[in-house]
Amino acid sequence: MRATYRSTNAPVDTAILEGNGIFYRHLGTDPARYQPVLDELKGKRGYGTQDEVSLSPATPNLDVVLKKFDDEHTHDDDEVRFVLEGAGVFDIRASDDRWLRIVVEPGDLIVVPAGKNHRFELTEQQHIHCVRLFKDPAGWVPRYRASSPPG
Repeated sequence: MRATYRSTNAPVDTAILEGNGIFYRHLGTDPARYQPVLDELKGKRGYGTQDEVSLSPATPNLDVVLKKFDDEHTHDDDEVRFVLEGAGVFDIRASDDRWLRIVVEPGDLIVVPAGKNHRFELTEQQHIHCVRLFKDPAGWVPRYRASSPPG
């Protein structure tokens, strides 16, 4: 994981992430190591569904799929992603209205809390394979912000 302020590229540490309600852990990619942590998180936070999703240039209508994540939005449920392969970029609106840019890579677990404004894009390699956790998949419907201040 690499975390910076988007406007200045200054590093952001995990204390700043936690202060913004963002949960992050690096778990490695061995299922014997990461699955117990995901199971514990599911029990503590009430996530009842676990699935996997992959995005790559072979994904039908990849541009259309990615367009849904471009604009600043929130969800009624937490957005939980554990990266198995590839990489992605979360831009998350901090409490002080600056953008936090978090690049997640294999072994990274991130929880963007419900109601936290964010957006998502792939890196140049255009590939990510993630485990997703949900309380209720219906709570993951995006709610777009009317206007996005620069940042």
